[in-house]
Amino acid sequence: MTKNFNLTEGKIRPTLVKLALPIMGTSFIQMAYNLTDIVWLGRLSTEAVAAAGTAGYFIWFASSLFMVSQIGVGVNVAQAYGRGDIETAKKYINNGLQFNLTIAIVYSLLLFIFRHEIIGFFNLQDPEVVKMAVDYLKIISIGITFHFLNPVFSAILNSSGNSVTPFKANTIGLITNIVIDPLLIFGLGPFPAFGVKGAALATIMAQFFVTLIFLVIGKKYGTIYSHVKLFQKPNIQIIKNIVKLGSPPGMQIGIHAGIAIIINKILAGFGPVAVAVQSIGSQIESISWMTADGFSAAISAFVGQNYGAKKIKRVQDGYNQGIQILGSIGICTTLLLIFGAEFLFSIFVPDDPVAIKEGISYLRILGLSQFFMTVEIGTTGAFNGLGNTLPPTINGVVLNALRIPAALFLSSTALGLSGVWWSISVSSILKGIVIFILFAKYRKQIN
Repeated sequence: MTKNFNLTEGKIRPTLVKLALPIMGTSFIQMAYNLTDIVWLGRLSTEAVAAAGTAGYFIWFASSLFMVSQIGVGVNVAQAYGRGDIETAKKYINNGLQFNLTIAIVYSLLLFIFRHEIIGFFNLQDPEVVKMAVDYLKIISIGITFHFLNPVFSAILNSSGNSVTPFKANTIGLITNIVIDPLLIFGLGPFPAFGVKGAALATIMAQFFVTLIFLVIGKKYGTIYSHVKLFQKPNIQIIKNIVKLGSPPGMQIGIHAGIAIIINKILAGFGPVAVAVQSIGSQIESISWMTADGFSAAISAFVGQNYGAKKIKRVQDGYNQGIQILGSIGICTTLLLIFGAEFLFSIFVPDDPVAIKEGISYLRILGLSQFFMTVEIGTTGAFNGLGNTLPPTINGVVLNALRIPAALFLSSTALGLSGVWWSISVSSILKGIVIFILFAKYRKQIN
């Protein structure tokens, strides 16, 4: 069991990197869950990828709901930990997990009950894709509670300076998923071939295993969340504080997911190949945004602890050095997506030249925005650590919303389907520029 460490002392860059690397690894693991599914489903059919990708938007939307507790608990734990107030940190953990579990159960029921209506919204042209998407969503809805719990457990440990334990737990879950995914999709020996349903089963089984690991660790090693009592009377004021802090980023993710759902509906008009290309391309592109998201969580914990300890100069320096690292990652990803587009996309649908051709266009256009996207995500982490989650939310919501009219307009021109990709890329560039300017102004007010 790795111990927590104090982020308010020591050299900044090594401290940030030491904290960030396991979180980034955990983010890559979350990305790898989806990539594993797509790699195998791509060998089943392009339609199978489109089905899983369509249903997968509602896993993404779930992120907006657990993000409330993930940010609300994580930031308060980091700041309390920086002050040395462990009892307050424990209160936030207990109430945050209670609140998160309640939301998870409600969301699970809604997905299960309305699965046909949800998939019907997309007006998918292929009945077989519709059937596979409904089957996938049905299974995911049953086990999505574990998808809610694991990020909050990770955030609690990250905020107390322990980012290695979540990495180890999620790594074990990924290995589980990698092993059972092809077995359940294609069948082998005693395992029947479940197709798309097998991918969904593998995902929820792996997530359940990770939750179990977190619970065992909590019980065995007495972690900061080992005291949790889910049936204890909740503290309404603490829950209000969690919701107040976590709602803006949660709302941003929710609106972003909603916008992506509408974009996917626009893509459905171009056929299943367009939907599949977006599903695959976004997962490849997540090389940078998942990395940035992991480093952003480290920046948030670092800023939170140091802000709680009133070490403002260290907050400023931590942000500067964090953005330098993230900007470098963004530039490297741009080069990878532009020059390696054909190779990367061919991994997922090796036998579909039409999808590969459109996928190359997607990756090269989105590649142009990677530097700006990493800056946006890293700066959002700094805002979150300071407890000011509203500016990045407004920035993200407004500019993401512009993707819809831009996609409708540009896709109706000679650009065609590429117009949709340009609407996404340009909005990401603008988000990075605007949030950087907002934080440059805000940081002058910190005291």
